[in-house]
Amino acid sequence: MIEINWTIGLQFLNFIILMLLLNVLLYRPLRGVLEQRKATVDGGHARARELKDQIDEKMTRYQEQLQQAKLKGNEEKSALRAAAAKEEAEILGSARQVAGARLQSLREQVQTEAVKAGKELRTQTSTLAAQVASKVLGRGV
Repeated sequence: MIEINWTIGLQFLNFIILMLLLNVLLYRPLRGVLEQRKATVDGGHARARELKDQIDEKMTRYQEQLQQAKLKGNEEKSALRAAAAKEEAEILGSARQVAGARLQSLREQVQTEAVKAGKELRTQTSTLAAQVASKVLGRGV
């Protein structure tokens, strides 16, 4: 059975001295290191949140700038296409005019050559008719 005597007080005093020594030598430095570590981790998390917010803000600005650049590019593309279509219409119009004028001059040239060939054939018709008639009849006409 347990006896209560002066050793229990000694044990209690030994326990208190050990707790004070452990508190000074082990627990306080350990708590300090743990608090410092927690502060470092919390600071790292805060810095990570700040960086994430900055990245999100920059991405938003980038997306806006990209959208504006796309709109500007589409506007410029449309303007260039309109200018190209206008230039194409002008070139085609002038080419049609040149082709029409050339076609008209060719028609006139063909017409004059046809008239000239008709006159020439009329002049040669009588001699050809006489030659054909003499060959068909077998005698001179």
